[in-house]
Amino acid sequence: MPVTPVPGRPTAKLPWLLVAASMLLVAVVLYVMFVGYLPAKQRAAGLEAELKDLYKREAELQTKLAQQDQRHALRERQNAAERDSLMRRLDDLERQLRAARR
Repeated sequence: MPVTPVPGRPTAKLPWLLVAASMLLVAVVLYVMFVGYLPAKQRAAGLEAELKDLYKREAELQTKLAQQDQRHALRERQNAAERDSLMRRLDDLERQLRAARR
């Protein structure tokens, strides 16, 4: 049975401007998804990996710095102990010298 238009009612025509705008919108969405979004997502993943490597390197450098600080503090304590020992030895020798002069 063929469809006959209802008298007094205009026939439904597809507005071609709306169809063209819809197709353009689909094209823009696809462009954004595949040309803009995916490379940006890949770049962000690369930057996150690089940041992770930088944090790892920073942790290694912090550890190395802490070890160097510990070695420096140990050397300082050893030097202070040696200096105190030499000062005591010098005082003993000066006392012996004074005693020998008398």
